[in-house]
Amino acid sequence: MILSACIEWLFSEASDDFANRIRLAKTAGLDAVEFWFWSNKDIDAVEAALKETGLPLSGFVAEPMIALTDPANHAAFLAGLATSVKTAQRLGAKVLIAQAGDDLEGRTREEQHKALVDCLSAAATVLEGSGVRLGVEPLNTFIDHKGYYLSSTREALNIVDEVGRPEIGIIYDLYHSYVMGERIEDVLNQRVSRVVHAHVADHPGRNDPGLGEIDLGQRLTWLYANGYNGAVGLEYRPAEGTAQGLDKVRAALGAAG
Repeated sequence: MILSACIEWLFSEASDDFANRIRLAKTAGLDAVEFWFWSNKDIDAVEAALKETGLPLSGFVAEPMIALTDPANHAAFLAGLATSVKTAQRLGAKVLIAQAGDDLEGRTREEQHKALVDCLSAAATVLEGSGVRLGVEPLNTFIDHKGYYLSSTREALNIVDEVGRPEIGIIYDLYHSYVMGERIEDVLNQRVSRVVHAHVADHPGRNDPGLGEIDLGQRLTWLYANGYNGAVGLEYRPAEGTAQGLDKVRAALGAAG
C-alpha cells in the first residue's frame, strides 16, 4: 500500500513551508506526497524537495477550481488544465483532481450531468498523450460540501463511462463515500478500474484513520483485492501531531510495517 501524505493538513503543525513538509513526510517513512492547489506553492522549492527526498508527487488540483456544471466555465477550465498538465509533468505527478462544482439553481440535474460529460470529454483531449489522468471527485453534501452537485459515486462513475476515455476517472474518497451512506462493494462493483486515486479520513471529525467508526482497513482491502493499484492519500486533519499518530494510522489501514 502506497501512503501519500496530503501536506495541506499533514505536518502543517510542524512547518509552514510546503517544501519542508515534503522532507518531514520522507523522515516519517511515507511513500509519496500530494497537495491541493499548485499556483500558491513555490514550485521551484517543491521540485527541489521532491528531488532531494526521492518522494513521488501523487497529484494535485487542476486549476482553476470552478464549477464544471456550468458550461460557461468550460473554456477557462480547459485552458487552466493545459497549464496544470505542464506543471504535473514537471513535478512527475500522474493525477490531477477536478471537482464538479455546485448544484446550480435553475439547472436540472440532467443539464448539469451533460455539462460534466461535455467538459470531461474535452478535458480528455487536452490530456491525451500527456501521461496524466484527471479524476473527478464526489464529495459528501451532509457535512463538508453542502450544495455540491456530485455526491454520488455511482453518478460519477456513470459520467466517466459516458466520457469513455482512459484519461478520465474518479477520485474515490472513502470518507466522503461513507458519510453519504455508500457501501464500497456496491458503488464500485465491477468499476474499480475507473478509480485513479483514493483518499482516506475517519468519521466523525475527518481525523486520523483509527480514531473513528469507518472500517477503512477492510474497505481498502476490498479496493486492492478488486484491482486498485494506486496510492492512498492521507487527507485527514491530525488530531494531535502528524508523526505521533502515523503508527496507529498505518495499523488502522492495514499498512503497518
